[in-house]
Amino acid sequence: MMDAIRLLVADDHAVVRTGIRSLLEEQPGWKVVAEACDGREAVEKAEQVRPAVAILDITMPGLNGLEATRQIVENVPRTQVLILTVHDSEVLAQQVLQAGARGYLLKSDVGRDLITAVDALLRHRTYLTSTVSRLIMDGYLGKGPRPRENDGPNGSLRLTAREREIIQLLAEGKSSKEVASVLNISVKTAETHRANLMRKLDCHSVVELVRYAVRNMIVEA
Repeated sequence: MMDAIRLLVADDHAVVRTGIRSLLEEQPGWKVVAEACDGREAVEKAEQVRPAVAILDITMPGLNGLEATRQIVENVPRTQVLILTVHDSEVLAQQVLQAGARGYLLKSDVGRDLITAVDALLRHRTYLTSTVSRLIMDGYLGKGPRPRENDGPNGSLRLTAREREIIQLLAEGKSSKEVASVLNISVKTAETHRANLMRKLDCHSVVELVRYAVRNMIVEA
């Protein structure tokens, strides 16, 4: 008897996780061995159960799907990552692929395309939702609008991984003390990171940091 194909599902909405689990486990030999409600838990669970595929919502609290992808790819390199999103954005898709994910699927297409997407990743192929595939192709052919430098998600590439984590936590309303607790660093270090971020991004208030985080899809509005 063959071992079951192990899958992880991460989304901050329990009803979404339940629906995805149901779709996946209709497939013979597929088993969801772990669920997570935020990006940090997704990374921890991936390291524990080492799934063949991790299916991550891109907008999760604490640590978003993009940052979780980077950590999973680094720490559990055999796990293939499929990102779920409501945004059919060429720029965001490029950033998802740069983070190491192998798949990008619109949530509106999950019912129709989830199994096809996971199957592609199991075969070590890349899967992009059809709209995004067309956007990327148009971009390469010069038919679509090109993103401005440092506009949209690519702008956040100027930040380190730790800075992206901190800006998400700050944008979610956490204090320096709470950031320090979540990241297991000193309050002084958290405050230093915060000051560096403000200077680096030319932000003069937390409100401006929040705007930057929303504009770069680090958090949702």
